[in-house]
Amino acid sequence: MKLKIPILFIFLFASFYSEAIAQNKLDAFLKPSDSLNLPRRNTVLISETVIAASVLVGLNQIWYADYPRSSFHTINDNSEWLQMDKAGHIFSSYHLGNFGKSTLAWSGVSKKNQLIYGSTLGFAFLSVVEVMDGYSSNWGASLGDVGANAAGTALFVSQELLWKEQRIVPKFSFHTTTYASARPNVLGSSLNEQILKDYNGQTYWLSANVHSFFKGSKIPSWFNIAVGYGAEGMITGNEELVNTVFLPESERFRQFYFSFDADLTKIKTKSHLLKTVFEILNTIKIPAPTFEISSRGDFTFHYFYF
Repeated sequence: MKLKIPILFIFLFASFYSEAIAQNKLDAFLKPSDSLNLPRRNTVLISETVIAASVLVGLNQIWYADYPRSSFHTINDNSEWLQMDKAGHIFSSYHLGNFGKSTLAWSGVSKKNQLIYGSTLGFAFLSVVEVMDGYSSNWGASLGDVGANAAGTALFVSQELLWKEQRIVPKFSFHTTTYASARPNVLGSSLNEQILKDYNGQTYWLSANVHSFFKGSKIPSWFNIAVGYGAEGMITGNEELVNTVFLPESERFRQFYFSFDADLTKIKTKSHLLKTVFEILNTIKIPAPTFEISSRGDFTFHYFYF
C-alpha cells in the first residue's frame, strides 16, 4: 500500500502535467501572429479553399443532382417565410466574414487585407451558392438573398471601419415547435434538421454591447441588450397552405423581442484557447428573461426564453 500511493500520485501528476503541456502548445498555436506568417497564411487559404469546394460539391450532390439544370434565372422570394430566411442569410454572411477575418488575423495578415479578403468570405461563398441555385430548374437565384448576404457583410465591415471593434453582433436562438410535425419533410424530422429548417422556432438577434458605447461608465464590459425577430404560423414559404391544426385562425405573424445578453468575447482571459471558444459561443444568444410583442398585438413576458 505504501508503494501504490506514491505511484498513483506520480501517475496523476504526470497526466496533469502532460495535459498542461498539450494545452500550452494548443494555446501557443492559437495565438495570432504579430507579423505575416506565410505558412499559416497558406494553410488558411488552402484549408478554406478545400473546405469550400467540398461543401459546394456536397451541396451539388444533395440538393441539385436530382433536378434538371436550366438557364440562369432569378426568383423573387422576398415575401416567403416572413423574411426569416433573409435574417438567416445576414447572420451567416456576418459570421463567415468574422471567421475569415479572424483566421487571417491569426496568420498575421495586415488589417487592410483582413477586411478585403477575410470579411468578404461569407458574401463570396454564399454568392456562389446563389449562382448554383440560379442554374437549377427547381430553384433560382434570389436577389433578396444576395442583398441579405451583402447586408451581413456590410454590418461587419462597417463596424470595423467605424469603431475598429464589433459592438453589435447578430446572434441566434432556437426552440422546438409543434409546426414541424405537420410537415417534417420541409421543417425537419429531427432536432438537428429543425434547427436549420423550422423557421417558427428560430429567433435572430442583434446584440449590442452597452459598455462599448459608454467607455467611461461602470457598466460591465460583457453586458449586452438584444432585440430579436421571429415569426410563427408557417409550414410553407407563403400562405398557400396553413396549419389549421396548430393555428386555427390560419394566421402567420411576426414576433419582436427585447432581452438581455452577454458578449463572451469581453471576458478577460490570457488563454487563446478560451478566447477561441468564447468567440464561437458568442454566435448564440444566452437564455434570459425576454419581452415579446407580436404583430397580432399580443404582449408576453418570458421568464426564460431561448
